Amino acid sequence: MTFKNEEIMRGTGLLIVEVVNSNINGDPDQGSDPRQRPDGRGEFSPVSFKRKLRDLIDNKEGPVWKSLANSFEPALDSNNFCILESRGRDRNEINKEIKERKFIEKYWDARVFGNTFLEEGASTSIKTGVVQFGLGLSIAPIDIERMTNTNKSGVQEGKDRGMAPLAYRIVPHGVYCMPFFVNPTAAIKSGCTKRDINLMLRTIPYAYTHTASYIRPFVNIRKAWFVEHSSPLGSCSDFEIIDALMPKKKGDSNVPSSSWDEYNVPENLSEKLKSRVKSCCDLMKRV
Repeated sequence: MTFKNEEIMRGTGLLIVEVVNSNINGDPDQGSDPRQRPDGRGEFSPVSFKRKLRDLIDNKEGPVWKSLANSFEPALDSNNFCILESRGRDRNEINKEIKERKFIEKYWDARVFGNTFLEEGASTSIKTGVVQFGLGLSIAPIDIERMTNTNKSGVQEGKDRGMAPLAYRIVPHGVYCMPFFVNPTAAIKSGCTKRDINLMLRTIPYAYTHTASYIRPFVNIRKAWFVEHSSPLGSCSDFEIIDALMPKKKGDSNVPSSSWDEYNVPENLSEKLKSRVKSCCDLMKRV
């Protein structure tokens, strides 16, 4: 890459996601039910969210990549923003690229999220990425509804209709929060640049609207906070930032919600906290 790299500062982010009649992340161990903790709160995994970012960057003919690539100066070269952990990859080819160190310049997701492929001579097969997403949790407990799907044209021979008992499993309403963090120290080995981070931040607002599916038609990122610290070491506690931006449910927090209006949602950091960081922005307002 020939562009001049800027210094990466520590970053703290918080995604606030509203789910309406959708399954944000099914649990294969529970018949694809929406993931749920023993206390009734919903979950969605970091892997599921990063998969959506990877898919949008991997689709070089899609509107998200085309628009975002051209929003940079100079425009992004698609050859430097490939996806290492894409479906159907040839592992022998990957091992060859890793050995020749080509993956650093070629694979965007390896630079940002790290990689889980074995490198010859390495002590571990897991390389820590610059950006780490935490577990997404709902603020209040969630309800789960299950319905049987029917198909007018049966898929079995001799059947004029088909049925999938309890195959449609959704959350009527929920508000989930997922923290994420930018660690500049990991960039030394991964080769991640400030431009790589900026591409991820610009992709986040489209993560659900451009990957919607039959079981996930209405999942919306309401707010995507990103706080850039004033130092690579960090200039404020992550806990303070996340607590200040976390929505609070009105009334009984142990009762599932039915609308966005049931939450008090902060609009910014306090002036005291803002004075300790470089910037605080809602990425959704940049769309």
